[in-house]
Amino acid sequence: MYKIIVLFIFSLFFTSCSYVQSKPPKGNEKAFLQEDMYILFALRAEQIGDYNSASELFETLYEKSNKKEYIYRSLQNDLTAKSYDKVIQRVNKLLKDAPYDAKLVRLKIVALFETYRLDEAIKLSTELASKTKEPNDYLLTSEIYKKRGEFDLAVRYLESAYAKEHNEKILDQMSIVLYVNLDRKKEAIAHLETHSRILGCSQLVCLRLIAFYSNDNNIDGLLSTYLRYYEINATEEVAHKIVQIYSYKKDYKNLISFLEKSKSDDEVLLQLYSSMKKYKKAYLLADKLYRKTADINYLGESAIFEYESQKGKKSKELLNRVIKKLEKVIAEENQPMYLNYLGYILIDHDIDVKNGMNYIKEVLKIDPNSAFYLDSLAWGYYKLGQCKKADEIISKVRELEGGNDPEVLLHQEEIDKCLKNIKVNSR
Repeated sequence: MYKIIVLFIFSLFFTSCSYVQSKPPKGNEKAFLQEDMYILFALRAEQIGDYNSASELFETLYEKSNKKEYIYRSLQNDLTAKSYDKVIQRVNKLLKDAPYDAKLVRLKIVALFETYRLDEAIKLSTELASKTKEPNDYLLTSEIYKKRGEFDLAVRYLESAYAKEHNEKILDQMSIVLYVNLDRKKEAIAHLETHSRILGCSQLVCLRLIAFYSNDNNIDGLLSTYLRYYEINATEEVAHKIVQIYSYKKDYKNLISFLEKSKSDDEVLLQLYSSMKKYKKAYLLADKLYRKTADINYLGESAIFEYESQKGKKSKELLNRVIKKLEKVIAEENQPMYLNYLGYILIDHDIDVKNGMNYIKEVLKIDPNSAFYLDSLAWGYYKLGQCKKADEIISKVRELEGGNDPEVLLHQEEIDKCLKNIKVNSR
């Protein structure tokens, strides 16, 4: 403080006696020669946190210029310096025998509030709000009532402030008092929802609703709000929350719709397409992901989904596309699932049964007790007319997990017919 003042006085030494203001200043005219210099030193004092020096310098500016903005700034620096009693005394002196000044009264109310002189503060604040009708003055009054624990009155003033300009910060404060302090939870949420529906769900309003709905474990309210929030904040985190809620509700139809529209998580969407047997959409999405990532597994999934997408008899064009995809996949990734699929297609469609069985035998080296892989091998022997060998393998399959799969049972039925025909022909 002393360094600022001493430096300031020294800088004025050569100019302080050389200028006399002969006329009152007009508009933005300087009131006295050193006015700009005082301002610079006052602002520098604020910048370095020397609020007492700043207050003194702005007070001097006021005394020399009679410009009200300087006394307001001086008092604000006193508040920042926590010189609350000083503010009260100075405002009392300034208001004595002077016209009502709302800005000075406001500063005094803040000082009274900070010194817990709440009865005096509320008296001045209610009077101020009734005179100015300003939202900020209603807010100030509500803060004092909250400090006194009079939450009903606090809400009343917040409602008056909100009615003036529908400010979402005022709404947020009002909803907190209603929800937390008065336990009027439904009313708090209703205010937020009404604002959201009419004026939009801003980040502040959406996040407050999310907090309340989460605390109430209101899943539908939470989902509705997250969907609105995603419209203004389409982040991966928000999308993940929406996916979680839809999954919890097992509402896969709407989850698919959200993922298709938002394109926020194609991997989850692909899994949903697969589980719900939407194979045409699945193979198109897998193709897209393969082109995007060059991950060979997506090409493998695309082949499988494309094959499954065509019911009944498969066209030669489709089979050729699927086979080429799977051949490319196993050339890079020798995974059992793709080997089995390729082998089975070659066998089932009589394209190259022996080569198909070779793929199946490769798979069985990795997993010799898989019901599905053994079933494919049995089907290969059936296609070659070796029904006894096929029956030996399919009988083993029936004892394994997955042995009652409809396709396994169908194969068993065809192999049994084949065995009967052999017996009839051998008679």
